[in-house]
Amino acid sequence: MTRESMTSYRKFGVVGGGAWGTALAQLLAADGAPVRLWAREKDVVAAINAEHRNPVFLPGAELSPSLTATSDLADLAGLDALLVVVPVPFLRAVLVDLPDGNAPLIFCSKGMEAGSFAFPIDIARELCPGRSHAVLSGPTFAHEVAAGLPTAITLATAEPAVASALAQALARPHFRPYVSNDVIGAEIGGAIKNILAIACGIVEGAGLGLNARAALISRGFAEMTRFGLARGAQAETLAGLAGLGDLVLTCTSSNSRNFALGLGLGRGETAETLTADRRTVAEGAFSAPVVAAAARADDIDMPITDAVARLVAGEIRVSDAIQALLSRPLRPEGR
Repeated sequence: MTRESMTSYRKFGVVGGGAWGTALAQLLAADGAPVRLWAREKDVVAAINAEHRNPVFLPGAELSPSLTATSDLADLAGLDALLVVVPVPFLRAVLVDLPDGNAPLIFCSKGMEAGSFAFPIDIARELCPGRSHAVLSGPTFAHEVAAGLPTAITLATAEPAVASALAQALARPHFRPYVSNDVIGAEIGGAIKNILAIACGIVEGAGLGLNARAALISRGFAEMTRFGLARGAQAETLAGLAGLGDLVLTCTSSNSRNFALGLGLGRGETAETLTADRRTVAEGAFSAPVVAAAARADDIDMPITDAVARLVAGEIRVSDAIQALLSRPLRPEGR
């Protein structure tokens, strides 16, 4: 089936068996449609197939029997579309091993690759140039999507026909994708909101109050906007579901892994201790140093992002970061 002739997508695969990947697979399989999920972890594959559960990453969620799991990427061959939910540091290795085909790749992970400063869709254009590419990003907690609670999200792709067909295929009565052509805006919003969620967790853990959290969300959104506009994003995307919407959700709830990491940092724990022996990933911990480096390279002022990067690296204390941010020169709010 060629890209031009593909007008509907019925057979989905999900690449990545973490909480978000499992929730998306369950979303698509809840009506009995067959969905194939790839997971690296053998125990996750076994539990999904035998018990219809993922006790490691999404405990408590009952999964549809039509959702089957595999640890062999070759089993994803011949599907109509693939949702890729692999953490960015491991994405390149997985894409190289995907079976050949022209199924669109819908990227659902959030972050930026170290060294190259590439977003997931940039990596896909390099490694899988013959496929359509899209980004699915917005304010979502995995356990709520798996439970069928109302959700709205951005689906971004540069191909209008693909966008329309994918939106129709992904939409459910409780899951509403809004189509956008601003791929880079959706990527940037998702990556930076994770960093700012860590910062808001730090504010909570350090007991700095709700005023400080509100100020941080506002000034963090200004950083997201500066970075996004400098890289060609559309302002309305950054102010929409994939930017501000996702930022508000993850900056106000301990259900966010990034917020929880920041909460521990604010209470005086180290990032090394907080991330040791964890199988789940706080994507902002990977993104913060990469985005901070990219901002410095492009001369974009992002003091909150830089502070989070240094805190995650253990280079400064929380009190020092707060003092540095509060002692910055006064300036107009629009800057």
